Amino acid sequence: MKENFNLKELSEYFPFLSKVKIDLYNEMFPIYEYWNLRINVISQKDIEYLFVRHILHSLAIAKVYTFKTDEKIIDVGTGGGFPGIPLSIMFPDSEFTLIDSIGKKVKVVDEIVKALNLKNVIAQKSRSNEIKGRFECITGRAVTAFPQFYEQVKHLIPKSGKIFYLKGGEFENEISRFKSLKVFRISDFFKDEYFETKKLIYFTKN
Repeated sequence: MKENFNLKELSEYFPFLSKVKIDLYNEMFPIYEYWNLRINVISQKDIEYLFVRHILHSLAIAKVYTFKTDEKIIDVGTGGGFPGIPLSIMFPDSEFTLIDSIGKKVKVVDEIVKALNLKNVIAQKSRSNEIKGRFECITGRAVTAFPQFYEQVKHLIPKSGKIFYLKGGEFENEISRFKSLKVFRISDFFKDEYFETKKLIYFTKN
């Protein structure tokens, strides 16, 4: 795998990061390379860009919100563990539940969580409509159009709960009915050209 990780760049974007956290992000590379050869959870064209397209992309959420101590977050449709795993490293005092309906992906995520020794993460094979608990925050990454995603997860958050949804392209028409919503251009946070069309939806449930 091409080494794409730039410690200096990460420290510039997040100057408060400890060496422990930076080391964990660095450890993700050989672990993902190992598991992706066995169970494909990241496309082969993307695995060499793990830092920018997966880790850094996930951390865009950390540029607009700081998860609180003991705050419960559910990452719906986590796939290979994004954005949940990078965020769980950034916020070790928050509680993350990562769900996906595909069992082999959850197996990989669980093995990666164990390898990184992340104590604040649970990986679970499940669909959102099968989850009964409540979470202060929901994260997702281009699972579907935002209105459909909202309908699938709205039962999981209480009033004032938050959704952070990473999505690319133009989608202004599909979100016009939502009032408590902000859209951030990720290119305002990170300089890589990959983010030119990437956006972050920040929704608060009223």
